[in-house]
Amino acid sequence: MAEQQCDGTLSPEAARALETVLETKRFSHDPRGGLERGANELVRDHETATGLTLNPPMCRAQPPTGMARVDIRFGLYVEDDLFGDVHPRGLHPYGMGVEAQAGPKKAYLFVRCVSPRLKGSDTRPARIRGTLVFNRSELPDTVPVREATLTVLHSVTLAVVRKLDCEDNAGLDEKPVFRALPE
Repeated sequence: MAEQQCDGTLSPEAARALETVLETKRFSHDPRGGLERGANELVRDHETATGLTLNPPMCRAQPPTGMARVDIRFGLYVEDDLFGDVHPRGLHPYGMGVEAQAGPKKAYLFVRCVSPRLKGSDTRPARIRGTLVFNRSELPDTVPVREATLTVLHSVTLAVVRKLDCEDNAGLDEKPVFRALPE
C-alpha cells in the first residue's frame, strides 16, 4: 500500500499521487528505516560538509512488477544550486519552500531549516534539498502529473523537517500549495 511507503510519511493525498504516477496500488519495496537515517545524514552533513551533499535514497517506491521506480533523496545545497531564473527543460517552477521545480520525471524542493539538531542553524539556516526522481517514466508533462510528483515530495520533505524539528516546518504548509510561477 502506498501509505506505508517512505516510513509512512505520505499523506493520503501523497499516497494517491504515488499510486497515480507509478500506475499501481501495490509496492514491493520495504519502506522502513529511511526517515530516521535520512534525518541523521542531514545532521551529519550539516556538521561536516562545506557544500552540496547527496545521500542515498531515503525512500524508494516501486511496483512488484516492471522497472518503474521513484527515489527520494535529501541533501544539503548551496545558493548556487537554486534554479532561479533558469528553467531546465521538463521542469516547471512552483512557489513552495524556498524554491520548487516539478516535471514528469523529477521534482526538487528546497527549504531552509532552523533546528536545535542543526548546530549554528539559528544564525545560518541549514539548506535542505529534496529530490524525487523516476528511473523511467512515460508520464506526460501535464499540470496534474507535475503536481502529483510535487505532492509526494512535499509530504516526505514535511516529514523530514518535522523529524529535524525545523522551526515553522521550514516554511512548508501542512498540505502542498500549488502556485505555478511564470516560466
